[in-house]
Amino acid sequence: MTTRRRRIGWLILLLPLYAACSASHNDWRTASREPVGLAPDPAKTPEAVVQVYAARTINWKGYFGVHTWIAVKRSGASEFTVHEVIGYRLQRDGTTVVSRMRPPDSRWFGAEPDLLKDVRGPGVDALIDRIDIAIQNYPYNGTYRIWPGPNSNTFTAFVLRDVPELRVDLPPTAIGKDYLGIVPVALTPSGTGAQVNLFGVAGIAAGWEEGVELNLLGLTFGIDPASLSIKLPLLGRIGPDDHTPVIIP
Repeated sequence: MTTRRRRIGWLILLLPLYAACSASHNDWRTASREPVGLAPDPAKTPEAVVQVYAARTINWKGYFGVHTWIAVKRSGASEFTVHEVIGYRLQRDGTTVVSRMRPPDSRWFGAEPDLLKDVRGPGVDALIDRIDIAIQNYPYNGTYRIWPGPNSNTFTAFVLRDVPELRVDLPPTAIGKDYLGIVPVALTPSGTGAQVNLFGVAGIAAGWEEGVELNLLGLTFGIDPASLSIKLPLLGRIGPDDHTPVIIP
C-alpha cells in the first residue's frame, strides 16, 4: 500500500512537467516567430546597430537554458543580419553557424526574447567588422553539444570576448557560455574580467559586468553587486537590468 501511494505521489508531481513538455513538443513546429518590438525599424534608423538577445530554448530544455544570438545592422542598411548557432543545421550545411537576414527580435519558437544589449552610433560599423572576423574565427563551427558545449551560447560568448566594447553580461541560464575548450583561462564574455573553467563543467568568473559567478555542471550561481542582483540556475537573474541603448561616438 505504501509503495502504491508513493507511485501515485510521484505521478502527481511529474504529471504537470510531463504535460508541459509534451505540449511544447507538439507545438514548436507552429510556434510564433513574430517580432516583439524590441528592435528599431531599419528604415527609420540610419545609424549602425548591434543588439544581443536571449530567449528560452525549445521543449523541456527551456526550463534550464536560453538560446542567444547577435544581430547587426550597418549604417544605412535596410535589414538586420542575425548571427547564431543552430545545432540541427550542422548535418545539412556542414556548419552550425547561421547568418541570415531576419527580424532580430523574433520569438524563438514561441519564446519571447530578452534584449541584453543595444549599441548604436557612428562607431558601431567598426565593431561590426570585428564581429564578422570573430564569427569567421569561431573554432567550433563543426561541433555542437547541448551540454556542456560548444553550443549557441558558446558561440555568442566567443564573439563577445573579441568585441569587449559591447560589455554584454550573458544570463546565468546561457548554459555553454563558459565552455572554453582546452584552454581553461579567458576573459569573461563582457571583457571586463577573467574566468577559469574546465570544459564548461566547473569554474569561476569575476568581472565588472558579471560580478562573481560559480559554475557547477554548467549551472551558474552568482552575485552582481553593481546591479544589486543575484544569478540562479533555471530562474536567471533576479534584480534590475538596464538595456538603455548605448551610443558609440
